[in-house]
Amino acid sequence: MDLFETIMFPFQWLVSIIMVGFHEGLSSIGMPPASGWTWTLSIIGLVLVIRAALIPVFVKQIKAQRGMQLLQPDLKKLQDKYKGKKDQLSRQAMAQEQMALYKTHGTNPFSACLPLLIQMPFFFALFTVLAGISPAQQAGEGIGAMSPEQVAQFDASTIFGAPLTATLLHNPEGNPTAVMVLTIVMILAMTATQFITQKQIMAKNMSEEAMASPFMRQQKMLLYILPIVFGVGGINFPIGVLIYWTTTNLWTMGQQFFVIRRMPTPGSPAAKALAERRAAKGLPPAPNPGGKKDSHPEAATAAAIAHAKGQRVQPHRKKRKKK
Repeated sequence: MDLFETIMFPFQWLVSIIMVGFHEGLSSIGMPPASGWTWTLSIIGLVLVIRAALIPVFVKQIKAQRGMQLLQPDLKKLQDKYKGKKDQLSRQAMAQEQMALYKTHGTNPFSACLPLLIQMPFFFALFTVLAGISPAQQAGEGIGAMSPEQVAQFDASTIFGAPLTATLLHNPEGNPTAVMVLTIVMILAMTATQFITQKQIMAKNMSEEAMASPFMRQQKMLLYILPIVFGVGGINFPIGVLIYWTTTNLWTMGQQFFVIRRMPTPGSPAAKALAERRAAKGLPPAPNPGGKKDSHPEAATAAAIAHAKGQRVQPHRKKRKKK
């Protein structure tokens, strides 16, 4: 057993235990044990369990993303301060001040990637479990918590004539047309849901200052690069893995929609839309859930409420120096 298999071993057991639990539960209520739809729902159940367990991590991710957006103006000032300075002392000083900014805002660039990093072992574990189904079936062995009988059932299961273990490039037993059509549809669904999720964040939940930052220029590049990477990689994914990843993308999209609508980033279009909705209902402005203040919270809120009510915002009187 190599290092990768050693690392994946406990995740394979956990993934297979959850799938077997859902499979037995669905079988007990009358679904055929060897049906591809029973195993498909078991994979979807696996997603629900993992994503529900990651909700606390998702909350931390949202706070980290919000903190990264709010510190962009300060980060730009810091970059301008050390612009053109290439000596070692200046780079060290900039790094120290940058870390201090992250600490002040309670965030760091890696926190936003935490849920994805935590999910990756489960993704690879499911991939290795499905890839090992056919060899295990031929050897009459089980995989993780799956018994030899369940392995044989999974190996023979299909949806729309396509085996759950088949890929676009490897289809030993299924209907070639069904496998090709279903894998292409699932790959498109996987990449589309990932793109839409990231696009709605950038379009609705970021302030103008955050959108103009160098950090966001990198995010815009990833917006188009990541779906292409997953789309190309999806050629080698079994249909069961494509179902898993598409389902988890749909979960993420729903979570993001809820967060953007109910707890938007201050200064973003979603925050202004929320202020307008609350003003239309006669409610006070929503509190800032992140505990951080945006650069012009009162002006943004007042403008949004006045726009909703069709009123003009009166300018604040500036204090004049006494002669």
